[in-house]
Amino acid sequence: MRIRRIFVLFSLMFCTFLCLNPSFQQLVEFPEQNLVQLNQTEPQFTGFWSKIVKEEKVISNPTISVSSGLNSDLSEKLDVVYKLFGIFPIRSGEIEVMSPMKLIPGGQSIGVSLQTKGVLVVGQAPVVDQNGRKVYPAKEAGIEVGDILLKIDNQEVRTDQDVSNAVHLAGEQKGQADVLFKHQDQILEKVIKPVFCTETGRYRMGLFVRDEAAGVGTLSFIDPITKQYGALGHVITDADTNQKIEVYNGKIMASTIYAIEKGKRGHPGEKIGSFVTNSPFSGTIEKNTLTGIFGKINGQIANPFYKEPIPVGWETEVKTGPAKIYTVIQGEKVEEFDVNIDRIMHNRTDSKNMIVRVTDPRLLEATGGIIQGMSGSPIIQNGKIIGAITHVFVNDSQRGYGVFIQNMISEGIDRKQAA
Repeated sequence: MRIRRIFVLFSLMFCTFLCLNPSFQQLVEFPEQNLVQLNQTEPQFTGFWSKIVKEEKVISNPTISVSSGLNSDLSEKLDVVYKLFGIFPIRSGEIEVMSPMKLIPGGQSIGVSLQTKGVLVVGQAPVVDQNGRKVYPAKEAGIEVGDILLKIDNQEVRTDQDVSNAVHLAGEQKGQADVLFKHQDQILEKVIKPVFCTETGRYRMGLFVRDEAAGVGTLSFIDPITKQYGALGHVITDADTNQKIEVYNGKIMASTIYAIEKGKRGHPGEKIGSFVTNSPFSGTIEKNTLTGIFGKINGQIANPFYKEPIPVGWETEVKTGPAKIYTVIQGEKVEEFDVNIDRIMHNRTDSKNMIVRVTDPRLLEATGGIIQGMSGSPIIQNGKIIGAITHVFVNDSQRGYGVFIQNMISEGIDRKQAA
């Protein structure tokens, strides 16, 4: 009996020591992101710890994986408990074990064209009335830069011409217009009294508006079965307001790069390109999110370095060290360049999860490092696609940010469609 008490007391003291031991706490720490690949649960014990700590797994809830058509197997949620000597519970948690997933890496230069959902207010413009006074009817009613015009007198407006015609008609017929608009996350309605502009001969309310945006970027990946794609790695915002563009309609197509404006300290470089008239591929833009644009793509498209889909590298597999990126710096040719992943930020859920540094002498000579238009260039490490380039450091063009491919998949791939 005494021996048993001594054994229990010793065990309790030993458990207390382990729980207070920083090294042991680190061993049993669960990852911030609980998505791990099949047969790759965390933490993993080796040596002495593997002999005294036992792991018990229980399937808690089978779920549909976030992976796409090629990878529509069920994932499993496991309740994992670590026990000292297989008796005393030390730590428990839930891990979602994902089935392997494969994607086709991109790298192609794409032209992006999209129409906003409603019409975006990008500036205020004075209207000169019949007395020569400068007035701001819309501003005085409470409409601000960054607001989105949705309806005028209960008629949807989708283009700047729609707005111009509706305002003129309302001013001419009744001297006022009921304007429905989106301000931040609120839908508001204001009555505006358009003013007859002596310079244009039309009724106006004093706004600069925009209904579309266009530019050049890079394709990140394609799902080989569903043909869903991801590109850019970051959200598209309006150049004047820096507000996220709400997409009503949009498309991507092939683009060709005919010049490079080299980056230098304080001035990010830029790819200068144009849309290809007879594009070999095209795609819709269905989502404009924090981690990129997404939709469906069709036509002839291929990465010359990867004829077959390659595995996805989840966040837990990304390491600091050498990697490759794929992008276009001349014409439509996808090329391979060396980079180094200098730092990984696991706690961020935006498009700035890695710090990437260009090490390839040829790319540095041609572009100075990371430049505008390179956003979306896929990052591949150890044969797996792990992310995409997103931003450049303004004061150091050799370095920039990358987004985890896991974050792009989670935000952009349609789970229902993928199941």
